[in-house]
Amino acid sequence: MEYNGAAIVAMKGKNCIAIGADKRLGQRQLTVDTNFKKVFPITERTYIGLSGLATDVKTLHDQFRMRVNLYKHREERVIEPKTFANLVSHVLYERRFGSYLVNPVVAGLDKNDIPFICGMDSIGCIDLADNFIVCGTAEENLYGACEGLWEPDLEPEELFETISQVLLNSVDRDAMSGWGAVVHIITPAGVITRDLKSRMD
Repeated sequence: MEYNGAAIVAMKGKNCIAIGADKRLGQRQLTVDTNFKKVFPITERTYIGLSGLATDVKTLHDQFRMRVNLYKHREERVIEPKTFANLVSHVLYERRFGSYLVNPVVAGLDKNDIPFICGMDSIGCIDLADNFIVCGTAEENLYGACEGLWEPDLEPEELFETISQVLLNSVDRDAMSGWGAVVHIITPAGVITRDLKSRMD
């Protein structure tokens, strides 16, 4: 889980969600790429963050995209965040005896604009959260920063400021993650994506 490094966090706000991740791809302490994508859009209002082994991140993203498209054709509707979280859990549990080395974080707004976030372990055990969820090699730093900075019912701009401070301060204390970050704010009006600059060492 720590081979490539990662820092992913999702937070609830007032009818909005924020999910962010660092951009570093490494082989232990060696930095390989400084613009590696770890957060992917599944629908217009549902995103998934994948921390762990980079090859499994790519494999699972392709598999989730295929299954969501099949769902859309079969059901003739867009998949809801909670339903997608169960789909992710099912895909991971299918491979429980030779599991994918990833920890997913699912974040999104449902059709009633109610925020939903959850995390999972590598075999798909769902961890629902009312405030925030974190994963990656900077997990302990992220938990501490979230506990200190997160407040209930944050507006989108306040939520962006909070998640940005959490991400930047946490990756500064973790050698396996960093090199900038990307944050997605999901609101009923749309998605705002912003890149963050951080220390490049």
